[in-house]
Amino acid sequence: MNVAYVYPWDIVGDPSAPDRLAGLGVEAVALAASYHSTRAATPNHPSHRVLDVPYPAFYLPIRPSSWSRLVPAAPTWTPEDAYLQARDALKAVGLQVHAWTVLTHNSHLGTANPDLVVRNAFGDPYPYALCPAHQDVLEYCERLVEEILTVGEPDGLILEACGPMGFGHQSVHEKTSGADWTPTDSDLLSLCFCTACADRYPAATQDRVRAAIDRTHPTQPSPATPTTTHSTRSISATPASTTTSESTAGGSTTSASRTTADTAAGTIATGATRSATTTGSTTTGTPTTGSTTRVSSTRGSSFTANAATPNTHPLTIEQALGDLTDEVRAVRVSLSDSLRHRLIAVARRTAPNTPITLHANPNPWAAGAFAPLPSGEPGADVLVANCWGDPATDATRLAQLKDLSTPGQRIGAYVLALPPRPADATVLADQLRTYAKAGATEFHLYHAGLASPQRLAAIAGALRQHP
Repeated sequence: MNVAYVYPWDIVGDPSAPDRLAGLGVEAVALAASYHSTRAATPNHPSHRVLDVPYPAFYLPIRPSSWSRLVPAAPTWTPEDAYLQARDALKAVGLQVHAWTVLTHNSHLGTANPDLVVRNAFGDPYPYALCPAHQDVLEYCERLVEEILTVGEPDGLILEACGPMGFGHQSVHEKTSGADWTPTDSDLLSLCFCTACADRYPAATQDRVRAAIDRTHPTQPSPATPTTTHSTRSISATPASTTTSESTAGGSTTSASRTTADTAAGTIATGATRSATTTGSTTTGTPTTGSTTRVSSTRGSSFTANAATPNTHPLTIEQALGDLTDEVRAVRVSLSDSLRHRLIAVARRTAPNTPITLHANPNPWAAGAFAPLPSGEPGADVLVANCWGDPATDATRLAQLKDLSTPGQRIGAYVLALPPRPADATVLADQLRTYAKAGATEFHLYHAGLASPQRLAAIAGALRQHP
């Protein structure tokens, strides 16, 4: 099955959109049901060319009784039932409609609830990133899935940002490139030390992370992460060499491609267009996963062993964390594990026969739209890996995900059909062949609403060359 990704506003108000999408040669459309803020081109729409989406929104009718503390916002730039209108139009031409569901990436709810967001080792909040260590966030995600399946009645459910977002997030007028932080720094800045996370790590983790980022060797306790005073400063992305929008690594104001993946040798693989959303470290060996045991610690303890010393530039997150690596990694992965298991259970209870697709990354340090999945997930029907960077590096990531899959589980390649990729059917078809050899059995094409007529023609031509 091949899937084209679109927004509700690409369909609503454009009677020709369903036939145009069906003409691409895809069997299904991933239609955004819950999505973050963005600024989108609409080159094919008869009524507009640019649409500003100033805050994250839910594109189904909001039933107040269905929500608890966290309630999604309704859009003002589309009808409140835009998903339903678009769904019906797409199904009328024979296309399946899968609900593209963005979970923890929500700047509207994060800004309004700063106690529920990811905070780095310095206490800086990431307002776009709801932390799934909080019960209120878990409950919100469960209700989001339940409402989409109940009201939206999709043919499939696509879960994106099914775990904590991290440091890499291109925001409005991004101003972080001058810090010269490395991909490892981005991984370290993605570790959450909010009130629900900090005490889960072993003692001295926070100091070690700070020291590694600042290239220092702390000997004195550091102040605890603030819990009552919330900074209004939002640190977002690392330097990006490409500016293609991605939906939170798959369609948002997040920068383009995750071009770093674990290589067979377990070293850092750097693609030609490494960007801010990269989780650049790798792990050697199989991580311990699934544990949700709270690790007691004394936050702010001093340490000397295995710390980053002045002028040291850690190559990997494992080198930065030293003997704390296994415990920190287990805590990190457990956040995504817990959320994923709860959402799959809710989905199976609500709509038992609706297939579930996960946007996933085999890298245990991954943060963002493609959540860490180092041990696989037999409860899902499809595992999709990001393929926005160097095709060889993308293929390595796909092969790793394939190795983690169960018999009958499908592997999807999330393929970029926007710049910096050329509008060339032959080039795109060659990339599809590379991904198929790595284990992809279906292609998820980003993005049929943002693509020019020339790019839509390239998508259709590539799919004909690689049916």
